[in-house]
Amino acid sequence: MAAARRRGKYLWVELADKAAMLAHLGMSGQMLIQPSSAPDEKHLRVRFRFDDGGPELRFVDQRTFGGLALAELVEVDGTLVPDSVAHIARDPMDPLFSRDAAVRALRLRHTEIKRALLDQTLVSGIGNIYADEALWRAKLHGTRMTDKLTKPKAAELLDHATDVMREALGQGGTSFDALYVNINGQSGYFDRSLNAYGQENRPCKRCGAAMIREPFMNRSSYSCPRCQPRPRA
Repeated sequence: MAAARRRGKYLWVELADKAAMLAHLGMSGQMLIQPSSAPDEKHLRVRFRFDDGGPELRFVDQRTFGGLALAELVEVDGTLVPDSVAHIARDPMDPLFSRDAAVRALRLRHTEIKRALLDQTLVSGIGNIYADEALWRAKLHGTRMTDKLTKPKAAELLDHATDVMREALGQGGTSFDALYVNINGQSGYFDRSLNAYGQENRPCKRCGAAMIREPFMNRSSYSCPRCQPRPRA
């Protein structure tokens, strides 16, 4: 194994001859480092043992929406990535992420801004929770059209998304139950810092209005009706 890489929600380990082992955690997948003597987890799917006889790397997945696969590495914009994720855009945590390029890509689309934030071909890694948080900070409703955003407002939104993701990483992520843990099995606590997601009927932390929940693509969107008014038809 040469190196571990990530783009958006995909992880991979570079192998020899431009090959990689690609992982996607899905809804409940976990990559855990465990002593070889530790008992097997109930939903253990794959176990990796290493020549040094040290801890194991285990892939645990209760709902089996995640997966592992072998892939060929191909060059995209000067970076080697697995061929099956070559269409995935860089995420805001990537050192080579270009905010200006992402702003241009967003504004060239004619779609709702929240849908665009979740479009992994435009910008990757921003999930439903962090999209709601970024939109709340930017005072934008998720149905605002991308081609109606000014360049400064689109840049501000991406900056907020980057900040939200960085803060969440610093707090170990957002854990609502035992399925969401880091590689050492520890839960994150960014859920305590959420301003929008899951805050239905609670007062907006900025203006005091009751937060609302709206259906969105078989999920939910949370926003403040005062700070984030719906755009006019």
